[in-house]
Amino acid sequence: MNRQMMKGNEAIAEAAVQAGCRFFFGYPITPQNEIPEYMSRRLVEVGGQFVQAESEVAAINMVYGAAGTGARSMTSSSSPGISLKQEGISYIAGAELPCVIVNIVRGGPGLGSIQPAQSDYYQATRGGGHGDYRMPVYAPASVQEAVELTQRAFDVADKYRTPVMILGDGIIGQMMEPVTMPEYTAPAFDRSWAATGWKEGCGRERAVINSLYIQPDVLEKHVNKLARKYAAISENETMVEELYMDDAEYAVVAYGTTARIALTAVRRAREDGVKVGLIRPVTVWPFPEKAIEDAAGRVKGMLAVEMSLGQMIDDVRLAARDRCPVRFYGRTGGIVPGVREIHAAIHAMKEEL
Repeated sequence: MNRQMMKGNEAIAEAAVQAGCRFFFGYPITPQNEIPEYMSRRLVEVGGQFVQAESEVAAINMVYGAAGTGARSMTSSSSPGISLKQEGISYIAGAELPCVIVNIVRGGPGLGSIQPAQSDYYQATRGGGHGDYRMPVYAPASVQEAVELTQRAFDVADKYRTPVMILGDGIIGQMMEPVTMPEYTAPAFDRSWAATGWKEGCGRERAVINSLYIQPDVLEKHVNKLARKYAAISENETMVEELYMDDAEYAVVAYGTTARIALTAVRRAREDGVKVGLIRPVTVWPFPEKAIEDAAGRVKGMLAVEMSLGQMIDDVRLAARDRCPVRFYGRTGGIVPGVREIHAAIHAMKEEL
C-alpha cells in the first residue's frame, strides 16, 4: 500500500486486517468509533466477520469465543467501555487466548469527557480485571507507530497466548498523518491448542478452553505458569526509545502523545543550555525499568509528564530506586499539556535540583 493520509483509528483497523484479523466485536463509544465503523465494511471484503454486540460485556465474550478457535480476533473501546470488558479480559488471560484490545483513552473517572487522556494507565498496566495476570501494553506516539505496534501486538498475542492492549488516546485516534502499511507476513504459530472441532479418531486430543480451576493447588500451578510467561514477556518484549540521553543531566519520561509534545519541550530546553533528554516507554507494560534505573544513576533529576494526575510516575519512581529525585507535571480532564508548560516544568526542575 502506498503512503497515504489516514486517521489513527482507521489506520489501526487496517493494520489489524493486514495482520490477519478476521473477527471484530465491538460497541460504539467516542473517541474510538471509527475503528468498528471501518471494520464493519472492511472485514466483509476479506471474508471476515464484524459484530456490533449488544454491550461491551457481550463483545469481549465474543472475542473469547473467536480467540478460542485460534482465529485472530480484536475488540476496541474507550475508557468506560474497557472497564466493562475487564472481567472478560481476565477470563481470556486465564484461558491463555491470544487477542488484541484497543483502548482509545478519554477523560474520566465516570463518563468523564470525550477529550484525550492517559488516566487509564493503572487499569492497563495492572491487568485491570481480577486475579494474578498481566498483559503487554503498547503506547504508540504516532499513527505510523500505531500501525506497526498493532501488527506486532497480534504476533506477541499468538507467541505467548495472551491478550495484548494498544493504549492510545483521543489524539492518536482522531488525528490524520501519512501512513505506510508495512509488508506483513504472519509468522507460523502452533495452534494445536485451539478448539476447532473434534471427533473420535481425528488424530488429536480434545481441546479444552477453560479458566476455571476449583482445586487451589491446581490453580496455583496454573498461575505460576502464567507468571513464568509474564517473566518471559518482560525479558523479551520491553520497548523503549531514548533521545538526547547521551549527555543528559536531566530526563523527561513520557509516553504516547504526551511524549511527542515533551520532545519539542526538551529540544527548546536544550536550546536554552539545559542538558535534558527524553525517555519514552513504548511498552508501558512491561515497563522499561532498566532504562529508567540506568538513567537515574546518571542524571540529577527526572520529570514524569502525563495526561493524568500522575500514574506512570509510580513506575518511574520504583524503577529509579531513589537514585535521583523524580518530579511530576500533568494535566487532566481532557486537557493536553502544552510545550510551554512542559518547558517551564523542565526549567523549574533544574532550578530546584
